[in-house]
Amino acid sequence: MVLRLNIDRIELATRDWICKVQIVEIGRPRESLDKKCRFQIFILEDEEECQIKAVMYADEIGQYADKLKLMNTYFISTAKVKVSLTSYGKPIHKFYWVLDKETVIEHIKPSTELETSLPPPTKLNITTFDRIPHMMVDSAAEIDILAIVVRCGLQKYAGRTHHKCREITICDNQKNQFLLTLWDDFGEIEGNEIEDKMETAADLIVILGRNIRISTYQGTATLHFLPT
Repeated sequence: MVLRLNIDRIELATRDWICKVQIVEIGRPRESLDKKCRFQIFILEDEEECQIKAVMYADEIGQYADKLKLMNTYFISTAKVKVSLTSYGKPIHKFYWVLDKETVIEHIKPSTELETSLPPPTKLNITTFDRIPHMMVDSAAEIDILAIVVRCGLQKYAGRTHHKCREITICDNQKNQFLLTLWDDFGEIEGNEIEDKMETAADLIVILGRNIRISTYQGTATLHFLPT
C-alpha cells in the first residue's frame, strides 16, 4: 500500500510513499566542483509549506527539462532519500531527495478535479540588513536577502587561488550597504546578467538571494553566494 505523506514524515527507511509538492525554486544545471558530474537542484514545498532540496543528475536533467516547471504541482514517489551534508552550511531539511530514472513524477494539472494545485508559497524568510551584523558569530548561518544592486564589479581571481569571484555592492531600502561576493560560475553567469542589466536597465536592479553565507573581512560583514 502506498502511503501519502508530507515531507517531514518521509525518512531514510520509509518505503512506498508518495508526496504532493510544488516546485518553488529551480537552479540551473551545473558542474560539481571536481568537474566529475553535472547536476541540478530543485526546492520542493509540500502542503504544510515544509521544504526539501531535490537533486537531479546527468541524463535525467535533459529528460525532465520540459516537464518540471516552476510553481507547478506534482506527485513524487520512489525518490531516493539521503542525509543532508552540513559542511557547507545549514541545510533546509535534514534529508534531501535524489530524482533519478526510478523516480515517479506525476504532474497535477490545474484542470484536475480530484487534486488541486498547491497555492503560491508564502514561506520566505528575508533577513533585514540591520540583523546581519548580529549573525556574524554563526559561520554556518545562511540567509535570504532582498536587495538593490548599487555596483557590479568585474570578475577576478581571489588572491592566489584558482577560484574566480565577482563583488557587487548591494543596499536595502534604508541605504544600508553590504558587499556580496559571487563565487566561481555564479560570478560569471549570474554576475554577467547583473552587469548587463546595470548597463541597460532604466530601473533599479532588485535581486533575491537565497542561501547566502556571512563572513567578516577587516571587521566588516560581507555576504557570499557559493556553489553548493
